Amino acid sequence: MNPTPSQTVGPFYGYALPFPGGGDIALGGITVHGYVHDGAGDPVPDALLEFWQADEHGDLRGRPGSLRRDPVTGAVIGRHGVDFTGFGRVATDADGHWTLRTVRPGNGYISVCVFARGLLHHLYTRIYFGQDAFLDALPAERRQTLVAVEERQGVHRFDIHLQGEKETVFLDFG
Repeated sequence: MNPTPSQTVGPFYGYALPFPGGGDIALGGITVHGYVHDGAGDPVPDALLEFWQADEHGDLRGRPGSLRRDPVTGAVIGRHGVDFTGFGRVATDADGHWTLRTVRPGNGYISVCVFARGLLHHLYTRIYFGQDAFLDALPAERRQTLVAVEERQGVHRFDIHLQGEKETVFLDFG
């Protein structure tokens, strides 16, 4: 009997899940980018990241329906760029790099869900853009794994380390 996807460890993300413009939540705001690293510090070239965030005013509701599909084939043809959904999905490239273009969230953070080879369950984390009461509750050496570093105006870097010495803080919502 051949194993099914539920019996194996992926990746199965290359088909249908990533879509054109998946990292373009909102243009004209900020760019957030980084790398996903495994426990040895090597880049993960086949991870998939999902992002949810508030708009610049802190509103988490978003607007559905801004993802457009071709009416004949059903293929994704992009977003119309007007409605803010607060959702993005990005695959890492061959170097483990990802990029997100969006607005600075009014509540101070972007939620991230990480899917990657070797993970039986996805991982949740957050990208913070400044101090927060939640961050203050963490030990100082762990706190920085959740804070984006501003490389230059409007461009922030946030690397995700799945394990090891620099392991990113992951959240348990169970």
